[in-house]
Amino acid sequence: MTETTLSAQLPQNLSQTTIARPKMNHAVWYALLVVLIVAAFLAEVTIGAVRIPLAAIWQLLIGGAVEKETWSNILFAFRFPRAVNALFSGAALGACGLLLQTLFRNPLADPFVLGVMHGSRLGVALLVVASGLAGNAFLYKYGVGGDVGIALASALGSTLVLLLLAALARRVNTVTLLIVGLMLGYLCVGLISVMLHFIDETQAQAFGSWDDGSFAGATRQQLSILLPGIVIGIALASVLVKPLNALLLGENYAQSLGLNVTRIKRLGFIATGVLAGLVTAYCGPIAFLGIVAAHLGRGLFRTSDHRVLMPGVLLLGGLLGLLCDLITHLPWSRHFLHLNAVNGLIGAPLVLWALLNRKRGIRFE
Repeated sequence: MTETTLSAQLPQNLSQTTIARPKMNHAVWYALLVVLIVAAFLAEVTIGAVRIPLAAIWQLLIGGAVEKETWSNILFAFRFPRAVNALFSGAALGACGLLLQTLFRNPLADPFVLGVMHGSRLGVALLVVASGLAGNAFLYKYGVGGDVGIALASALGSTLVLLLLAALARRVNTVTLLIVGLMLGYLCVGLISVMLHFIDETQAQAFGSWDDGSFAGATRQQLSILLPGIVIGIALASVLVKPLNALLLGENYAQSLGLNVTRIKRLGFIATGVLAGLVTAYCGPIAFLGIVAAHLGRGLFRTSDHRVLMPGVLLLGGLLGLLCDLITHLPWSRHFLHLNAVNGLIGAPLVLWALLNRKRGIRFE
């Protein structure tokens, strides 16, 4: 079946606006989001405990001389990698939220809520324990304990949780599945706490620091793994946009169009596992961005068409990642903000706004 045939058979409400009031053209929304992302990115690299003028940043980027030598180190060693990480990881989590909400037909589905990120944490914790028992030298010798090993352990943990949820999805309703995801998350948290008793204090402190969740900790070597992996995961998710439209109306309808539902779901879970696993491996568990970006995308674009939503959610996820990280690293004089706390403060009102103002649209029940 060709894409044209599939598009023709899909109901019109998947591609048309779902409320009657005038709307901005989708291209205009995309352009506006790009402008906001550029502004947020520039704010990320200029604002901080040490303010760097935009003119100085431009000079540094083209290899020119600046007034203070420390500005170069601050920009290239800290702020620029952190901003790039926030942009790409936020986009990845936005794609995860959209994929999971459609695949599980659950408006509250999210890598953090369903326990997928806790599965990633468990995978990393197992690697840390293995490192403590077998010895760091042994694991690094075989490439298991390095940056690639962390990414593989994290992705494996997230994928296993996804597969378990997928197996249960056919037997329970959406509310029960959400509760199951929460319980799996708590189970992973409990197992992590038990396993940390088998490692020394130094390793436990390192794991605790990683487990806090931040875009600031990824090294250049880790970014060289994270960014290509995110691009691959997003490319796979983008390939699924039209089949996901069919899934909105149920598996039976999708099968009647000649789609292999099992294969589509498997690819969706692989994309989600890769994206959530990579982000968690190098940033720790980042809460709320996935569900916020997906619902905010539906609220802004007034559609359930994934051909429109996917690029919009990617842009929104990147923008939210930059804004939350910017707020976290503002030069506060008396307080230190945690990224997940900022995510919750910004994310909860946005989700409530999107849910309460969507009169029509995707139905998950």
